[in-house]
Amino acid sequence: MKNDIDQRLVLDAFETIHEYGKADDEGRRTLDGITGYTDFDGYTVYLEGQGVKMRLEFHNKYHLDYDNERQFENFMKALENISKGHYTPERGEE
Repeated sequence: MKNDIDQRLVLDAFETIHEYGKADDEGRRTLDGITGYTDFDGYTVYLEGQGVKMRLEFHNKYHLDYDNERQFENFMKALENISKGHYTPERGEE
């Protein structure tokens, strides 16, 4: 399936997850059910949640892995909610 995604939204959500998400032992951070992390050199961004795995590569190429359209829609809604600026220093989660 071809999905046109707003890669700026994805990167905004990733930055918010990276800044405000809860870290695990592997350095991955999770916020509102979405986990974000990068590869060793930082050129590839990974986001996982809602049954979706996304890989955003250098030059804005991306790959999505999911079983059905509903998973993808829920994943994108979660990214939109995270990206909307709900997590500012004044309102962020500790």
